[in-house]
Amino acid sequence: MARWCAEQGWPVHPLAPRRKTPVANCPSCRDRGHLPADCVCLPAGRPCHGFHAATTDPERIDSWWSHTSARGVGIACGGADLVVIDVDAHSAPVPDRNLLLPGIPIHASVNLRGLASGFDTLALLAALRGQPSPAEDTGTLRVRTPSGGLHIWYRNPRPATRLRCSTGSSTKVALAWQVDVRADGGYIVAPTTRTAQGTYRPEGPARLPAPLPKWLGEELVRTGHVVEPQRVTVPSGSAGATGSAGPQGDYGVITSRPGGRSTGGQRVLEPLLAEVAACAGTPEGAAFTEKLNKAAYTAGGLAAAGHLDEGSARALLWEAAETARPRQSTRHARIIDAGLAAGSARPLHLDGRS
Repeated sequence: MARWCAEQGWPVHPLAPRRKTPVANCPSCRDRGHLPADCVCLPAGRPCHGFHAATTDPERIDSWWSHTSARGVGIACGGADLVVIDVDAHSAPVPDRNLLLPGIPIHASVNLRGLASGFDTLALLAALRGQPSPAEDTGTLRVRTPSGGLHIWYRNPRPATRLRCSTGSSTKVALAWQVDVRADGGYIVAPTTRTAQGTYRPEGPARLPAPLPKWLGEELVRTGHVVEPQRVTVPSGSAGATGSAGPQGDYGVITSRPGGRSTGGQRVLEPLLAEVAACAGTPEGAAFTEKLNKAAYTAGGLAAAGHLDEGSARALLWEAAETARPRQSTRHARIIDAGLAAGSARPLHLDGRS
């Protein structure tokens, strides 16, 4: 499957055997806590840093999978120009009707009896727009997940417009409740990958993604999924100017370096990551969740302003979280995704830093 995906032009990277998460970083990468762009493993062909290692090189792919065939296949969505709608069917309390579709108030006359999952909210969004639900789109690749969800794959027909990832639980950037978006800064599990929970199975006749429907692309724009830094001007010297403000903080304005990412973004994030990792020495009462959320929110703001690559920031956040609280991947993913999405709505510009 890895070679087939690469032949479609989709960069691939290995997943840990029987899991949907990337293979672990080498000890050196785990210890150093560096950005993927500074890693010597990637040019050498070692699969560190998750989707940042993704490639279409047949020789490297054969090397990665020849000795460990049980590895699953991940696809870097940004490099593949993919936009995947990830529909969940988790058992969870249904929120207030006005939180089901961000930005769309649902009139009390609309009967929501029986609504229980992302399949329902996606169908409701489509119905309000006079469109069929993407979950029923037989013209594009759809993949049934082991948990009963559905990945609906689309090709970005306008690659110049980059789209960000989101989670359906975010109060800042989300398409619908229990509907996640996988795009730039994320990866998707390839069909036929086997995990301990089951196999990702193609559903329906299509085996390739169709272009993203125009109406759905417009909804992603409406809900803030376009990667487009904005400037936020506040008085300098505020709490946020130090990079320490939480989700409600304000930030001073900074202009990123022309032609590249600012190292100032790394310097702002590093002490927050260190606080997260330091929780390893305190099993309880270390405010781990608050510290990880603060770091993820700051990283989201830095990425939105162009000072960090979101995927790189995600990898660093994940490593710090795993250092502090190993084997809690579901919890980590929820906190990181929510923090990044919230922070991305308020770009953090670092005026005067380099």
